Amino acid sequence: MGTPTIAERLHGTPAHGVPRWAVRTAYAITLAVLPSCLWRIGGFIFGLPLLDHGPTPPDQDPTSFDGGWAYILTLSVVSEALAFLCFGLVARWGEVWPRWIPLLGGRPVPVLAAVVPAGLGSAVLMTFPYAMVMFSLGLNIRGGPGGMITHGWQTVVFWVSYLPLAAWGPLLVVLTVHYYRRRTAS
Repeated sequence: MGTPTIAERLHGTPAHGVPRWAVRTAYAITLAVLPSCLWRIGGFIFGLPLLDHGPTPPDQDPTSFDGGWAYILTLSVVSEALAFLCFGLVARWGEVWPRWIPLLGGRPVPVLAAVVPAGLGSAVLMTFPYAMVMFSLGLNIRGGPGGMITHGWQTVVFWVSYLPLAAWGPLLVVLTVHYYRRRTAS
């Protein structure tokens, strides 16, 4: 075993028997989530012209919206953190609890403790294309009028930022099935 790479230090050493494609899939998930996070932060927190904010009431900051900057930042950080957890399906820390965790450290991770949350998460993420269809129809996620407004290049940037998210659910399904098969085969 050589010196761990930067990626291994950040995400953990791949577990024994994990093929390279599975590790790359975990990286693809984290990278698929990143553009949408950057788009939200840029458009809503920094007020970049990524969407039409519409007329602003005189007593309101033009870069604000109903959810507030804390919501957007939290949503983006939580999204990336959940995407990072996909590495648990390919890394050693997804098979054996890290030693720093009280009472569990060093013990094997029960297969279902990883598979059930990953399966539920992938099921929820598979509904994301619905939101994309609603936006393309000019509707909000509940089906009512008043979706975000983009024009020209803004629309292109939005789709380039958000379309990769549609891959998160299917990629997570593939990793979850692989994890389950690998862990139950031994």
